[in-house]
Amino acid sequence: MLHQEFEPPKGLSGKIKCFWYDRKDFGEAETTFEVVPDGSAEIIFHFGSGCSVLQNEGFQALPSPFLIGLLDKPAVFSSKNRFEIIGIRCFPWTVFDLLGLQSGKDGVRIFEHPIASMHYALDTCINAGQITEAVALVTQYFSSERLKPSADPMLSKAGAALSKTNGTMPVGRVAEAAHATLRTLERKFKETSGRTVKDVSGLMRFEQVRNALLLNPTSNLAGLAHEFGYTDQSHLSREFKRYSGTTPAAFARKSKYPNRV
Repeated sequence: MLHQEFEPPKGLSGKIKCFWYDRKDFGEAETTFEVVPDGSAEIIFHFGSGCSVLQNEGFQALPSPFLIGLLDKPAVFSSKNRFEIIGIRCFPWTVFDLLGLQSGKDGVRIFEHPIASMHYALDTCINAGQITEAVALVTQYFSSERLKPSADPMLSKAGAALSKTNGTMPVGRVAEAAHATLRTLERKFKETSGRTVKDVSGLMRFEQVRNALLLNPTSNLAGLAHEFGYTDQSHLSREFKRYSGTTPAAFARKSKYPNRV
């Protein structure tokens, strides 16, 4: 597995968190893998043997690109052999405006957009091993005038407050930071991300706890609960299981011994 992240230029940093590249080699057998919720939305170009997502009716093939919005539970994907990704990690309150799409709560979305025309050029770069060049093409596309919607100052201020505090700031104080009423801020968030401020905050906090356990599986859960603004350890455990489908203790054990069944 190979993973690389690339910072966006200054002009895009308020809309895009980063560009990233990932490669996995699954072998000839179809292999499933999970994507756990976090506080970002992702535009995903994929190359190689294709990719499918598990829906109610079974696995559905996904085009390149597709969109992963804010998930409220793990999404299960399937692929085999060589599987490579160029991803655009966006703030959830910017991704739909960036693409000119209607916001919604659907976690994995197939969408039609002129950006799909980039796939062939990116595929050519990927097949030649030119990862930096592929990321440069995506960066150039998002830097062009056609994808520069005017940023809403209210959302920019609210987003900056949420990001700075990793989702731990109370919703009322987020509204104060955005110089907006709570009702207005909630309406704007639903319009742009399909979710409430509380939803986004919860996912951002979960992401921080998840990352802390990945980095140090022996982290004290009560300490993490205090650090990331949960009422207590039980509150953290409930929220963690809600988003990941497992307890933080079980997640930590799996992180510590990834090859143990």
